[in-house]
Amino acid sequence: MAAAASASPDSEEAGMDAEAQNPPPLGGREDGEQDPSSAESPPETDAPEDDPPDASQASVSNGGDPELEKELVELRIIWNKNKYDVKFPLDSTGADLKQKIHSLTGLPPTMQKVMFKGLLPEEKTLREIKVINGAKIMVVGSTINDVLAVNIPKDAAQQEVKSEETKKEPLCRQKQHRKVLDKGKPEDVMPSVKGVQERLPTVPLSGMYNKSGGKVRLTFKLEQDQLWIGTKERTEKLPMGSIKNVVSEPIEGHEDYHMMAFQLGPTEASYYWVYWVPTQYVDAIKDTVLGKWQYF
Repeated sequence: MAAAASASPDSEEAGMDAEAQNPPPLGGREDGEQDPSSAESPPETDAPEDDPPDASQASVSNGGDPELEKELVELRIIWNKNKYDVKFPLDSTGADLKQKIHSLTGLPPTMQKVMFKGLLPEEKTLREIKVINGAKIMVVGSTINDVLAVNIPKDAAQQEVKSEETKKEPLCRQKQHRKVLDKGKPEDVMPSVKGVQERLPTVPLSGMYNKSGGKVRLTFKLEQDQLWIGTKERTEKLPMGSIKNVVSEPIEGHEDYHMMAFQLGPTEASYYWVYWVPTQYVDAIKDTVLGKWQYF
């Protein structure tokens, strides 16, 4: 111990020189390997907090979804007690809306009866038919098997009616109708517009006669898919699907008005006749009651 303590300064200097020539590895490891924890990390650079977005990326994100640039309208689509709240481009057509309904309900467009103040026209835009925010769009439709089951007897009945009509004189000349038509045009009947087709009005069609000469009005309850036939005595609420056919004929001498019948059963005895129907509503009544979707 004394010999070690009294080592000469020359020996200490020699040791220091050796250390200088062979410095120990970084991190104090003597085996020559660098301690990963002591490795120098690259200098940190302060990135600006709010880098401006790349111009090309900004243009893609702003214009990538064309739907965002269109004016949208909020709709409530109702089908079989199901309600769908959607936003839809206001300048899309009724046909486009049917495709949207297809994606929501699974009903093919050809099997949809879509109603907004009458049967929705496929070729017009929602803006043209004045659809507004919160509008209710009623949809009626069934599976293809159900539709075929209903259509087969209905189409046969229609063919039978047409063949019978060709064998007979014009309806307005038949005795059963003359006794009503001879009363003349009702004073409070709704005005007619010849040569024009219009959608159903928002109010009931009134001022007409039934086969007994009594006053009758027609109310189309689209949200319930029903036709209400009202008289002074009572109101019949008929599901539109129960009406087998609708026939009409212009009244001679008053071609701007029609006589019309709703077939409620399998034979002509089930016809419910209505007289002095304004001609501009005849096609809209047939389309609404029977539905174009039934003739695919």
